[in-house]
Amino acid sequence: MRYYIIIPAHNEAAYIALTLQSLARQTVLPEKVVVVNDNSTDDTEAIVNDLSRKYPWISVIEKKSDAIHLPGSKVIQAFQKGLEVIDDNYDILVKLDADLILPDNYFETIIAAFQKDERVGMAGGFAYIEKNGDWILENLTDKDHIRGAFKAYRKACFNQIGGLKPAMGWDTVDELLCKFYNWKVVTNSTLKVKHLKPTGANYNKTARYKQGEAFYSLRYGFFITAIASLKLALLKKKPLLFVDYIVGFFKAWRHKKAYLVTPEQGRFIRKYRLQKMKSKLL
Repeated sequence: MRYYIIIPAHNEAAYIALTLQSLARQTVLPEKVVVVNDNSTDDTEAIVNDLSRKYPWISVIEKKSDAIHLPGSKVIQAFQKGLEVIDDNYDILVKLDADLILPDNYFETIIAAFQKDERVGMAGGFAYIEKNGDWILENLTDKDHIRGAFKAYRKACFNQIGGLKPAMGWDTVDELLCKFYNWKVVTNSTLKVKHLKPTGANYNKTARYKQGEAFYSLRYGFFITAIASLKLALLKKKPLLFVDYIVGFFKAWRHKKAYLVTPEQGRFIRKYRLQKMKSKLL
């Protein structure tokens, strides 16, 4: 199976070479890797250009956007810029962050998961962060969720869910829509991806409200939003984030923020979330 990778990158000079070199070590190489240099002011572009001379399947394109790192919209707009320059001759499309080191067999294993079951729509491993010299699981999500840093999609699934939404919550709505359309989401605990920059390291106060807005835009409703907000705040070991998330939810409600899903999809999402909550309690 042929796979293409799109990597949004903004000021990633400290990490991008490590990411691309880990791709060059893959037991199954990508057909194409497009790095979208999004208004970087460091040496990101020069580093990618240098590596592209050694690895012709790497290329870089330019995008100009606001330097403020708001989660969701900025990175997916850059991803979509990459989509504009690739052809349709792929089986698997990958959205990858620019601060990762993947195990050498990562994509060989991902491809095997897609080949084993034609209903697998998404596949991925798990993120690990360095702490006190050890690499530990970046435990911010359930074990059946694929982190936004490394998303691999079967082409038919990617097209059916309508691609990725340029908004906070994109890496949750994609999986929920996969399930809505009866695709499977597969995670593999043996695939340990080193995440070199902690999630949210560049987010500001405004960005923290975005999580609550995301819950609103997914049509969670207040009850599910409150449970999800409390869980995420505790996982991040920052209980006061719960208040930010709830404030963000009501900001979105007050301003009638656009939803990311249809009413029918929203009903499915609420039912699915409630079932998961019940299964954990029981």
